[in-house]
Amino acid sequence: MVQTRALGLLSFLFFTFGFITCLNDLLVPHLKNSFELSYTGSILVQFCFFTAYFVISPPSGKIVEKIGYKRGMIVALLIIAVGCLLFVPAAKIHSFNLFLFALFVLAGGIALLQVAANPYIARLGAPETASRRLTLVQAFNSLGTAVAPLLGAALIFRAGFSGAESVVGPYTGLAVVLVLLAVGVHFTHLPDIEEEKEEAGAAAGKLSDYPHLILGILGIFFYVGSEVAIGSFLVSLMNLPEMGGMHEVEAAKYVALYWTGAMIGRFAGSAYMQKLGPARTLFYHAIVAVFLIGASFFLTGLNALACLLFIGYCNSIMFPTIFTQALDGVGSYTKKGSALLCMAIVGGALVPLLQGAIADSSVGLRTSYLVPLVGYVYIAYFGWYRARKVN
Repeated sequence: MVQTRALGLLSFLFFTFGFITCLNDLLVPHLKNSFELSYTGSILVQFCFFTAYFVISPPSGKIVEKIGYKRGMIVALLIIAVGCLLFVPAAKIHSFNLFLFALFVLAGGIALLQVAANPYIARLGAPETASRRLTLVQAFNSLGTAVAPLLGAALIFRAGFSGAESVVGPYTGLAVVLVLLAVGVHFTHLPDIEEEKEEAGAAAGKLSDYPHLILGILGIFFYVGSEVAIGSFLVSLMNLPEMGGMHEVEAAKYVALYWTGAMIGRFAGSAYMQKLGPARTLFYHAIVAVFLIGASFFLTGLNALACLLFIGYCNSIMFPTIFTQALDGVGSYTKKGSALLCMAIVGGALVPLLQGAIADSSVGLRTSYLVPLVGYVYIAYFGWYRARKVN
């Protein structure tokens, strides 16, 4: 009962930071128009957001070691709230640089939350069900990402608010919710997770002792980078004449479908993963994603869009599966491994930046989707590698 209550609270936390993260998909085109930026300039929104994971994750691991999982989550929520409140002065003085700093602070809090919450969930029960448990909780993260484009579009692209001013209300409201969540975590009993003792031999372990962890770190890098790259440019892609020339509010509804697919896939994936196994499921999802991006190059309009939107379903089980497969059998290296995996989320900064640079070149936005295609090819390799080792 206590574990169920803890998972319920953690699920709501994942919903909240999923909601916040997905709002970036609307911020990219919104700030692009407000500050008259190029594709590469606008994607600095994602660059600063996901660079924070790389910078903040290593000290986050040490913070969690010192203050514990529960206090780590509380501190993380308060940092995220501060990041949201920084949107107010950024909008008032119309400073893109301050927006980027606010996103960095906000994402730093989410990085700490990830370092604390992901291993806590993985170890809140039997090891053999860790992938399914984390996948199920991540489904609520996807619910947040599915709701964010619809509600965010109504608030950010609303009439009567010019440019960046329209973000003040939504992000102030989020700050209030985050403070209330921090209070809720403080007064909620979360089961203590017994720490694995570091023995002399274990303490001498190093990253090279765990090749599957190294491959998993690259897997997280390419997964987050590919997922963010696709979502970040969807609104701009749908503005193209050959893709329908949609307005931002209408396009945001399709972005919601992209993330809704991820939510559905996490619920469904946690079921058939029991028969296929985590690694094999990961392989199949990645192969389908490669095929869908390839097919989108030969189609136009809603047909091409449908291919890209269905990749949301393919993404569904990737993060929790790569995460748990990478940490499988690393023992006392779990916290360090978790921090390294969270650092790899910097792929969300670098992969979209590369795609933005290609989109600004002569080949254009549509061809730039070759970048996430390469990412899914690697994820398929990791799934095949783990399936071969486990089976």
